Amino acid sequence: MATRCNLTSTGSLEALGRWLTEDGHPPVPMSRFRPNVVVAGAPPWAEDSWRRIMIGAVTFRVVKPCGRCQVTTIDQATGQRGRQPLHVLGRRRRFGPQLVFGQNMIPDTPGSIRVGDPVQVLEHSGH
Repeated sequence: MATRCNLTSTGSLEALGRWLTEDGHPPVPMSRFRPNVVVAGAPPWAEDSWRRIMIGAVTFRVVKPCGRCQVTTIDQATGQRGRQPLHVLGRRRRFGPQLVFGQNMIPDTPGSIRVGDPVQVLEHSGH
């Protein structure tokens, strides 16, 4: 059951898109980050402070930021590799050696989640 999943938010993707646009680059789609769960309605980067969440009836521990690799720079439609979004993440979302977008989480309870399930933050970090 300790399968890790990747959590991202539409608010964070929108913020990243603004940074890219400000630098003269087009925004990237969420699919570049290959998330398992996408949360809507949260402010940008809110997921950084989440420690435990419930999606539907399943509880998850948010265990660490998701460091990103070169795969995010590949346009899935064309196969072309670029510098973005890693270049912008390197300037704005560097946590130690990692360029971070999203969080890794592990389910605490068994069950299924579905599109549209409510998301409840059960525990935040201190920052």
